Amino acid sequence: MSNGESDENANAARLDAAVDVDTVRTALVEWYEAGHREFPWRQTSDPYEVLVSEVMSQQTQLDRVVEAWQAFLDRWPTVDALAAADRSEVVSFWTDHRLGYNNRARYLHEAAEQVVGEFDGEFPKTPEGLQKLMGVGPYTGNAVASFAFNAGGAVVDTNVKRVLHRAFGVPDDENAFERAATHLMPEGESRVWNNAIMELGGVACRGTPRCDENGCPWRGWCEAYRTGDFTAPDVPTQPEFEGSHRQFRGRIVRVLGNHDTLALDDLGPRVRVDYAPDGDHGRTWLRSLLEDLRDDGLVELVDDGTGDAVVARLQR
Repeated sequence: MSNGESDENANAARLDAAVDVDTVRTALVEWYEAGHREFPWRQTSDPYEVLVSEVMSQQTQLDRVVEAWQAFLDRWPTVDALAAADRSEVVSFWTDHRLGYNNRARYLHEAAEQVVGEFDGEFPKTPEGLQKLMGVGPYTGNAVASFAFNAGGAVVDTNVKRVLHRAFGVPDDENAFERAATHLMPEGESRVWNNAIMELGGVACRGTPRCDENGCPWRGWCEAYRTGDFTAPDVPTQPEFEGSHRQFRGRIVRVLGNHDTLALDDLGPRVRVDYAPDGDHGRTWLRSLLEDLRDDGLVELVDDGTGDAVVARLQR
């Protein structure tokens, strides 16, 4: 037996000794099905619609995603429609809706092209198959497999880690979280289970817990509830948006979406009001942002023959 298998068995044994796993499972699913937040992507099993929701939800509050998700699907209702779209339009949409990290828009568009061109319009149905798509890593592949095909494993995000750590004392270790989550998930029920445990973390077991207010179904087993110690693994903080590189990169993409070409000194004042060609926030600063966007495949730079540069357009 390998060390990994030994650890997995030991963690499973500890959980089984502490709680009746079947009872814990039933309590959570019944709590979820009795009432949960009605996000529209929870009403679909279309893998394209699920993928769009998962990509949009990365580091973005779910309430903010709803309007953007619906607008995106109104504009590009199918994977074929998205694959046929102009990439610059997809990136501009992403920027206009302040979804952040424009690379995600580019990857989503490339993934749609792959589904149409390499998979005959059919999404892979397994986490491993989905990871062949651009920008789809283990977490997103597993989530889409779960919510679209009910064929995924246990999803482990920040909310799930917090729940497992507080309720069952699972140590702050990636492998330990994976093993505990996998052991708890009922076989063949990844769709409802992953929705339910993430909902628990997002509603009742938040950073500031609301156990009684939201009727946490695991209060009877939860170590944190029993002891009053609601410590949880640290949650990475999102960098401040105002004044950040992300904000100005987004502005650049938005401005270029409305112009064919712009010289640096024409673009700069449209990006920040205190732009001065030779100042701290001048050509060197702007050129650095543009080169990052170029390296990400989002813009093109064309030499104008004077040693300066012209921003030709958004990358197509």
